[in-house]
Amino acid sequence: MNKEPGTAILLIHCPDRRGLVLAVTGFIQKHNGNIIRLDEVVDAESRTFFMRVEWELDGFTLAPGEIGKAFDSDVAGPLGMNRELHFSAETARMAIFVSRLPHCLHDLLGRAQSGEWKVEIPLIVSNHPDLEPVAAGFGIPFHHFPIRPDNKTAQEQKELELLRQNRVGLVVLARYMQILSSAFTAAYPNRIINIHHSFLPAFPGAKPYHSAYQRGVKIIGASSHYVSAELDQGPIIEQDVEKLNYKDQVPDLIRKGRDLEKLVLSRAVWFHLQHRILVYRNRTLVFA
Repeated sequence: MNKEPGTAILLIHCPDRRGLVLAVTGFIQKHNGNIIRLDEVVDAESRTFFMRVEWELDGFTLAPGEIGKAFDSDVAGPLGMNRELHFSAETARMAIFVSRLPHCLHDLLGRAQSGEWKVEIPLIVSNHPDLEPVAAGFGIPFHHFPIRPDNKTAQEQKELELLRQNRVGLVVLARYMQILSSAFTAAYPNRIINIHHSFLPAFPGAKPYHSAYQRGVKIIGASSHYVSAELDQGPIIEQDVEKLNYKDQVPDLIRKGRDLEKLVLSRAVWFHLQHRILVYRNRTLVFA
């Protein structure tokens, strides 16, 4: 049985001008493409045009390998467009980095194993051995790289080589409690997704939930973003919050916070796998 040809997805941004939507859709129509989703918006302040368009490849007159060159020649080049081209038939290869907390790891592995996501997870990396039994339970190789100040650079180089050998295209930090070097993040620009609680920077340290409880915070949340060279300053992908009440104690804050971390991280990964994120400068447009 032949596999379905799937769809092609273009993410575009450029200075706004008349006729951009027509130029893109006209290119697709010219080659017998059927558009199944189109989202576009103009940022009024910068006068920048953004678009995500997806069309069926069944019956399209260009082969997948020919589309990018033809679009650049006919549309993107003449109109000064920046574009990304993706195909739904491609299966992403994702590595998960963890430390000791298992909640996000379990959630990611469950979604992948259940078939909810079209993704392959060839390996799990950790700076501690604690979660190796979880990886073994899912049949995924677990790689332990202890990190100390005197070996951090060498260990990261080994990790990067491991990622290259396994053709990893996306790295997810599932509560990985290490700061990645600028050299590491440069190897995966806008392809490393992190998750953290919402108490930064007001409540740093090892026990932020305890500190927040003592201050009587009224909401709790989580934030997921792409990792950049500056700590926790990368483009934000997804956020969510939940209200707290007077009955909530520290264990309740921790439970609610971890639930939000799982949910927000899974949304961010889903948007990335579906090619719904367009990064512009240090912000994202998420075509949800």
